[in-house]
Amino acid sequence: MLKRAQKDKKIKVSYYNPREFTKDKHNRVDRKPFGGGPGMVLEAESVLRAAQKAIGRKKNVSVIFFSPSGKQFDQKYAEKLAKQLSGSTAQLKKNSKKKSGHIVFLCGHYEGIDQRVVKILKAKSISIGPYVLTGGELPAAIVADAVSRNIDGVLGNAESLEDTRIASPEVYTRPEVLKWKGKEYKVPKVLLSGHHKKIEEWKRNKKK
Repeated sequence: MLKRAQKDKKIKVSYYNPREFTKDKHNRVDRKPFGGGPGMVLEAESVLRAAQKAIGRKKNVSVIFFSPSGKQFDQKYAEKLAKQLSGSTAQLKKNSKKKSGHIVFLCGHYEGIDQRVVKILKAKSISIGPYVLTGGELPAAIVADAVSRNIDGVLGNAESLEDTRIASPEVYTRPEVLKWKGKEYKVPKVLLSGHHKKIEEWKRNKKK
């Protein structure tokens, strides 16, 4: 989906590696933390230079830093960021050409990023769940996917957005009776009935 969205110019994704912005002759960007402790910390300067390159002269830019202690990312947050990327309604009324927004993801690694980066860039800290990962790359991919699918035209069919329709966590397709290891697994009869009201009620009950 995201590959097609980029090809159709619905979204644009760019990458900036701090190693390309360090002054260290070995392209090293990790340093020992002040105060001691295990692991290494990504230095401030190379990350700031990479972020500066990403931001450039762009307007309407949000910087997001991934942290287990950050604000919980959810569907409403995804929709909010999607609106920012697409341009707000107010902007569309003022101008015939919409002003798209931009999001910069700070992907930490090791023990994290020097906190001064977060402060200088006024980054918003968010979490994708109550657990710890080895880096911010996976959270960035998750948020990019969740946000992008809420941008008009990214999904082939707008009805694919679950929050705009009654969607059940259970879905079925052919065959009507699946035979597997000597057992039969049938599609719920209500889905075969053609009775739309009953089907919607079934979906609603399953969603609870």
